[in-house]
Amino acid sequence: MTAPPSPLLRPPRVLVLGVGHACRGDDAVGLVVAQRLQEAPLDGVTVTPTAGEGTALLALWHDTDAVVLVDAMCAGARPGTLRRFAVGTEPLPALCSGVSTHAFGVAEAIALARALRQLPPVLVVYGVEGETFETGAGLSAAVAAVVPQVVAQVRQEVLTLTARSTLHDLPPAGHAPSAR
Repeated sequence: MTAPPSPLLRPPRVLVLGVGHACRGDDAVGLVVAQRLQEAPLDGVTVTPTAGEGTALLALWHDTDAVVLVDAMCAGARPGTLRRFAVGTEPLPALCSGVSTHAFGVAEAIALARALRQLPPVLVVYGVEGETFETGAGLSAAVAAVVPQVVAQVRQEVLTLTARSTLHDLPPAGHAPSAR
């Protein structure tokens, strides 16, 4: 009789979340990135578009080993600026919280998950500085222009995470590969 395989020998469970609202201008950037990633699927990776409601995020990333989340941000940077935050152990910078089209959104979900000790081992947030969040607007030119770069960086991050053969190979929370 053989013992069941160790859970440490399975491939990591990686989730990509594209957060946003399709009819709110640049807030749709996470959804657009998720759609592009779904067009060329990666083995062993789940890509999910979501409105980004905080408790739904907690449920989505439950039982994952790594989460890569893409959302619009409004931090005062030049529209189209891409920022990467490894938030497994550190909160999102203050400049990224408090401005959201989500009532209880990404920053609040991360803070709550941290307090409840329910953060995934790796949690990386890619934030794209938006220009317009008006109802009915599409992506601004600045944000649309950065979408291919975001897709490429998220794809590379995910490939790095899925190339790890076991959970022991995953970096500790907050230490995912850095953006190039």
